[in-house]
Amino acid sequence: MDGEPLAFVPGQTLAAALVASGRVAWRTTRGGQRPRGVFCGIGVCYDCLVTVDGRRGQRACLVQARAGMAVATGEGDDG
Repeated sequence: MDGEPLAFVPGQTLAAALVASGRVAWRTTRGGQRPRGVFCGIGVCYDCLVTVDGRRGQRACLVQARAGMAVATGEGDDG
């Protein structure tokens, strides 16, 4: 995550791994720089967006964590 390893257990989503590591917010909105992290946890909202292996706008609550993936959080990454 952002160049640092993130611990996870098999089957865990990126959002779950982030929250388990103590990170509850990992991006901010463009307007107002409000913190965002996991909100709904089921892929309905877009609060938990991350970039996964260069693909922006991925919902961390839907992406299963796996070894070797490059995950970047973002400031103002609304998709």
